[in-house]
Amino acid sequence: MAAATRARNVVIAAYLGWTLDAFDFFILIFVLADVARTFDTSLTTLTLAITLTLAMRPVGAVLFGRLADRFGRRPVLVANVACFAGLEFLSGFAPTLLAFMVLRTLFGVAMGGEWGIGASLAMETVPQRWRGWVSGLLQAGYPSGFFLATAAFGLFDPIVGWRGMFMIGGLSAVLVLYIRRSVPESPDWLARRAAPRPGVAPVLRNHLGLLIWAVVMMTAFNFLSHGTQDLYPSAFLGVQHRFSHATITTIALIYSAGAIVGGVAFGALSQRIGRRAAIVLAALLTLPLLPLWAFATAPVWLAVGAFLMQMCVQGAWGVVPAHLNELSPPQIRATFPGFVYQLGNFLASSNATLQASLGAHMHHNYSWALASVAGTAAVLIALLVGFGVEARGVEMRS
Repeated sequence: MAAATRARNVVIAAYLGWTLDAFDFFILIFVLADVARTFDTSLTTLTLAITLTLAMRPVGAVLFGRLADRFGRRPVLVANVACFAGLEFLSGFAPTLLAFMVLRTLFGVAMGGEWGIGASLAMETVPQRWRGWVSGLLQAGYPSGFFLATAAFGLFDPIVGWRGMFMIGGLSAVLVLYIRRSVPESPDWLARRAAPRPGVAPVLRNHLGLLIWAVVMMTAFNFLSHGTQDLYPSAFLGVQHRFSHATITTIALIYSAGAIVGGVAFGALSQRIGRRAAIVLAALLTLPLLPLWAFATAPVWLAVGAFLMQMCVQGAWGVVPAHLNELSPPQIRATFPGFVYQLGNFLASSNATLQASLGAHMHHNYSWALASVAGTAAVLIALLVGFGVEARGVEMRS
């Protein structure tokens, strides 16, 4: 198999893995109100399912990351995809609220493993000159998953209900077949597999400053992404503005398209101007968009604001896969990026409950809750990244 073909297959698998993982996660965002009614609980209580999913992702990042560092990226990626698809499917059969919460908690473990493995496999395989746009494409898998979840919600939710939506999410398991047939192992891992493997704790102790900085940075990143996504369709567009199902679906499709464009564009830009400069630019561009995004009232202006906002939010995120993998200690590259990303998720996992509570106290007006979280997170990202470090161009293919 030619090197370019191998690289292409790896990029496709990593992109689809994160796309389908995000698709399975975002299904819950759209059916929150329906699940709450089924189990006779409040919307705020049900957001605990989102919190539990996000909180368990660091566990999955460490568990699956360490397995991938030890046994290879490819076989562990296969196992990981099978796990998150199976748990998504079973969520549709949950008989009680407790069972549903348990399944979403386990799904969080599985979800936490995919990003780190897929990103390390891709970055270790593709040529250095590809890293910027591949990074943007990989991270665009997240809004791509949101786009697919939006489309599925619009097409199938009125027909199959929330339980059927989770069963549709379980079809992600078909990706396993593609990975097993077409995806090779990381050349960097193959070159290192005979070398001694240090434990993750000693390596992290030797890079403690990098670890702390990366975790704080990724906490801000996760507050920015989840703070602009989790409650936007259901609570902000649905409860506050009382838009119809069709209007919510249309706006969500528009802003998820903006997120895909932004991720790829800023990822490619980072190859020219640097990782830090691209991230800072994207983060600061979100600030003047806050009034249009959170305080407009007409659907058309909210759609424009949401498109531009997600283009910048996911533009900043589009640089993250390359940035973290380049900074990562090579011995634990399947573990470190995913771990700091998902630990940031854990520290930001209260976002949905926080925003829902703030909105409830303001008579279900979520504008200030959304804008305050997004604006604060964007400023923190600009400061942390702008005064941080980068390792653009570092060699990864042993």
